[in-house]
Amino acid sequence: MAGIAQTLGMVGLDAETRQMVLETIHEYGKKYLTHERLIEFDKRNEFPREIMKDLYDPDKVGVNMVMIPQKYGGLGGNSYDIYRACEALSSYDLGVCTAVFASFLGMDPIIVGGTEEQRSKWINKIAQMRCLVAYGATEPSAGSDLLHLKTRAERVMEGDKIVGYKLNGTKMWITNGGYAEICTVLARAPKGVSWFIVEKGTKGFTCDKHEDKHGIRLSDTNPLSLRDVFVPFENLVGGVEGKGLRQAQAVFGYTRLLVAGMALGVGWKAVEYATRYGQLRMVGGHPLSTKQGFMHKLIVPFAARLEAARAFLEEVAAAIDGGAEGMQTEGAIAKLLASETANAACDNAIQAYGGNGYVREFPVEKLKRDIKITCIYEGTSEILELTTFRQRWQDNLNADGRFYDKIAESLDALHAKGPDVGADAAALACRALSRILQACYDQKLTNHQIAHMKLGELMTYSETAAAFCRAAAKDAHAEAARVDQEGWRAMSRIHARHTASWVASEGLALVAGASDVDPVGLVDGINLKAIAKAQKGQVADMDLVSRKLVETFKEEPLAPVKA
Repeated sequence: MAGIAQTLGMVGLDAETRQMVLETIHEYGKKYLTHERLIEFDKRNEFPREIMKDLYDPDKVGVNMVMIPQKYGGLGGNSYDIYRACEALSSYDLGVCTAVFASFLGMDPIIVGGTEEQRSKWINKIAQMRCLVAYGATEPSAGSDLLHLKTRAERVMEGDKIVGYKLNGTKMWITNGGYAEICTVLARAPKGVSWFIVEKGTKGFTCDKHEDKHGIRLSDTNPLSLRDVFVPFENLVGGVEGKGLRQAQAVFGYTRLLVAGMALGVGWKAVEYATRYGQLRMVGGHPLSTKQGFMHKLIVPFAARLEAARAFLEEVAAAIDGGAEGMQTEGAIAKLLASETANAACDNAIQAYGGNGYVREFPVEKLKRDIKITCIYEGTSEILELTTFRQRWQDNLNADGRFYDKIAESLDALHAKGPDVGADAAALACRALSRILQACYDQKLTNHQIAHMKLGELMTYSETAAAFCRAAAKDAHAEAARVDQEGWRAMSRIHARHTASWVASEGLALVAGASDVDPVGLVDGINLKAIAKAQKGQVADMDLVSRKLVETFKEEPLAPVKA
């Protein structure tokens, strides 16, 4: 069976075309997606239809074409290309990017599960008519858990032939619901959950009031009602009932990767704003950007963690584009770290601005409201922790309890080759996690759901630290990195050291808090002394990254600074 990249026809862009796409997004964004304009749409809770038309117009931006396979008239961008486009667009407005992403998500069931006839008909139509598309899966009682769907698809028969279906149910939190020309709807048919293609204007298919949301207010979000909505048999995706959940799960790793890219765009915009503001805000005759208490607490840790998420994301994207199947766990890890870190970066950007950050005149207030959704849609952070735990717990059992020990061994080998990227600290983190997993197994601590979630979090930190070390050790650092190679390697060391101390402290607290085990023995087992020793140089590296960020973001902030 072909991997998702091959199924989607994601051949990938050459570097020159990708750069042209990104430059076009940035040129449009700087001119038309200014904070002053966006905040007015935000205040009115208004979907920016003209902006969306521009973004879908190939003579202006044509960002949707990156997400459509060449076979059906698009550019055929692969997962790496699309993540880069999502990051670029979300750095201007996450709501606008969500609307674009939702169209791509809505096409997924057709591309992944449709017949070639269905793909040719619908994807060509979406490309040629620049259609907005909606993804109709979520229900009031079925968010991340699609097994509890209540929307029904009843067969319409002519003799012994199925000629169509009548759909009845309610969908909620549907992005583009009020404007989409096409919607893919998940419903329970007689032989199981299935996808159906429903066109706007179909009798009985109605859109309820646009939601008054906390953030991403430029995206259109609506409940949808289906009352005896007839769809012909040829609109059953794949022509066979019961394959809907499998088709949805096939792209989870991929779609969550793209949400991680969106979070990177917003998180880095928060870092940029805070760093620029720190250069203008004077305290005691010196800019805030010269103060460790400002940079080390509010900016540097999140910049380093965002780049750790990037390194992992790009590793997973390369695997998907190379034909790897599944990748649901890896997609969960990428989204979890990227979204939670971006959320924290935006919160600390408000803190960096002080009182100015709390008013809508300054852009960080809107960033904070927008970014929170990335911790919720496409799988909440808690669902992602559980997803990661379940798969990696099984992987560890299959490896006789040595899954993370093997990663540690590879990091030891990397460290021995010479580049100082923190691989020694990341190896300590992985070995500590291995000992903690063994303690949880011995004490049967996985009876506690909170243990599942905490271990999923520690697994996420450990695997992203390992990926960052691997990426930072290469001769050329990531094309999308915001600092030079020296700064990127310092970020890798910062994240590796933090991960080692975090895994040790949180793992100890978990085991001691949920069992009668003597924590002293576990302290020796996780090599706490070596982890403490590995922290040497952390402050110096944070000073270095502080300087790199100031060098990168020298321009005036996009909003005025009040006296």
